[in-house]
Amino acid sequence: MIDVASPVGRLLHRLGPFAAFALCLGAVLPAAIGAARADGRLDAKYSLSVGGVEIGRATLVAEATGTNYEIAATGRITGVLRAVSSGKGSVAARGAIGMGKVVPQVFAVAAEADGKTEGVRFAVVNNAVKELVVEPPIKPLPDRVEITEAHLTNVIDPMSGAFVYVPGTVDMLSAAACDRSIPVFDGRQRYDISLSYLRVEQVKLAKGYSGPAVVCRAAYTPVAGHRPTRYTVKYMQENKEMYVWLVPVAGTRLLAPFKVSVATMIGTAILEATAFETVVKENAVPVNAPKPQ
Repeated sequence: MIDVASPVGRLLHRLGPFAAFALCLGAVLPAAIGAARADGRLDAKYSLSVGGVEIGRATLVAEATGTNYEIAATGRITGVLRAVSSGKGSVAARGAIGMGKVVPQVFAVAAEADGKTEGVRFAVVNNAVKELVVEPPIKPLPDRVEITEAHLTNVIDPMSGAFVYVPGTVDMLSAAACDRSIPVFDGRQRYDISLSYLRVEQVKLAKGYSGPAVVCRAAYTPVAGHRPTRYTVKYMQENKEMYVWLVPVAGTRLLAPFKVSVATMIGTAILEATAFETVVKENAVPVNAPKPQ
């Protein structure tokens, strides 16, 4: 996992829902799949690069039914970055699917880099964040926007937020996938990720999914927990070069990130699937966190 204290880490952290390793994250589904109750499973591997140089890899497993979902991912630093830093991490989320949306219930992330550890854990009960644990604790600073109780309601964790749910029977691979603002809370910051539709294009992997992907432009709006005067915050607010490619998870109304591209001050950061296999499962089993690759 990239150290969030580093310049690259801070920038990628701003796009939490889609750069969560894997965060985060096959046949194309017909529109009528919304009525199905089959389970879907996704097994994916991702590569993270900046300026064309690989710096990390991640593995993700997700399973979902018509009523619930579970996601787990692991990541580690690779390539030239290993010469100056070491790091690995894991993230997991689970929740329900109902009322036309994803409803998070539990989120946890743990990271270790250069002998230092950090983590976030929280539950969501009645649409409000509960039992929040942040390690190490957030430093109180005069220029940091305070997170209040109001900021902790009707939010979604970054892992759950990386998966877009398209309710009803509309075409999943259409503007309906991008027409949304995602209210994210990652344990340290509250921010919105707004998506807007760009196009549908074909993607292809030697191992796994080949077919259409819906491409959305993303915009970052900080709400609380950030420091407004920091240059990286201003940079990401003004960043017009952030995109996500979404593809279907078989047997569900979920779309998963296939690729994410974010312009940074040191080059374009790209999180892209190197393997992406999604299948319909009639009897899903609980997700176990995958081993780092």
